[in-house]
Amino acid sequence: MNRKTLSAAVLAVSLVGLAACSSESSGSGDSAETVVIGSVHPLSGSLAGVGGLMNDGAKLAVEDINAAGGIESLDGAELVLSDGDSQGEAQVGQSEAQRLISEGAVALVGTYQSDVTQNVASVAERSKVPFVIDVAVDDKILEQGYENTFRIQPDASSMGQAGAQALAAMGEQTGEPIDSVAYIHIEGAFGDSVFDAFQEEAEKQGITVTKEVTYAGSNFSDATTQVSEALATNPDIIAVTGYYPDNLLVAKAVGSMANETKAVFGIASGAFDDTSFPAAAGEAGSEILSANYHYSATSDRAADIRERFQAKYGKPMETASMLSYQAVEVIAEGLEASGSDDPEALREAISGLSLDDPLLAFDGPIEFNENGQNKNATVIVMQVLGGAVEQVFPQEFATAELVFPTGSGN
Repeated sequence: MNRKTLSAAVLAVSLVGLAACSSESSGSGDSAETVVIGSVHPLSGSLAGVGGLMNDGAKLAVEDINAAGGIESLDGAELVLSDGDSQGEAQVGQSEAQRLISEGAVALVGTYQSDVTQNVASVAERSKVPFVIDVAVDDKILEQGYENTFRIQPDASSMGQAGAQALAAMGEQTGEPIDSVAYIHIEGAFGDSVFDAFQEEAEKQGITVTKEVTYAGSNFSDATTQVSEALATNPDIIAVTGYYPDNLLVAKAVGSMANETKAVFGIASGAFDDTSFPAAAGEAGSEILSANYHYSATSDRAADIRERFQAKYGKPMETASMLSYQAVEVIAEGLEASGSDDPEALREAISGLSLDDPLLAFDGPIEFNENGQNKNATVIVMQVLGGAVEQVFPQEFATAELVFPTGSGN
């Protein structure tokens, strides 16, 4: 089945009809007429914007797969997506995962936040239902010995490590060596794990972390104090890890203060490679760098999906949403390979998949190691140039030339 040639006309599949027959999924073999996938994301609260986009990405994948004939090995069974709202809270996400499984979901995708994802992974393990993480970086999620959880994106250690390596490489490439970094990050498993990995690798690269500055994710409305603390150490680089709202505040605070830094450099930042960030940050966002996983800007398939997503939902399809789309594809390919909607058979099939033509800028196909981590997940560097987010490093993924040092110092 070739899902790359789906036409816009064919994609106008009615989800109303699918929902009406969703109760027919047996979850027990090859006779299902529909197969239910549970989607857990923050659909309300401060992260509802990105959570909604991710849920929409999963919905679009379901529509595309159904329009292309459904799951052929299950006699054309169609997928149904059931939504779960984590509200950004770990316990709520856990309850929603339990509810979705009890209502017939044979697999789960989610959840954007590491603490929520950890709880959902434990539910999936107890229930023996496969869970494909679209976004959540904390290493600890896959260090529990779970057999039913899989992650497409890079983990925290590889992101922090790759961030330090990229900084050193860019400094060498441009003849602007980097000696010092002040690091601002959100509190909790997400920020801590990325920072720890970065610091360890930075030392190996001869880069000194002059200051670690943390902030609480809730009720964070002004980054002036944190940025002032970081700048007081006169670093070459301000590194930043966090979510969109708080990292936007950090960028604006840096832009408002006199400094001689060579660059602001996001690592796993939820803001700096977001399509809406350049306009929201204004001049403060110009030339900011971001080391992260990213949809492949050089992929025709990704471009087609993003174009149709924007036409349908009226918003750009960000990388997190593309990962949700890809997570559904992973489950669909597992269903095809297993020829069964039994969760345990599906789990076995997913563990042995090799998916070519990934939608993200990865170094190879999506393949999972014994812990469920995608072996070929890659971090690349983006930069805000000309009011848009461009891929700038390494060269094989570049859509524009790297500017370094940047204009962050003023």
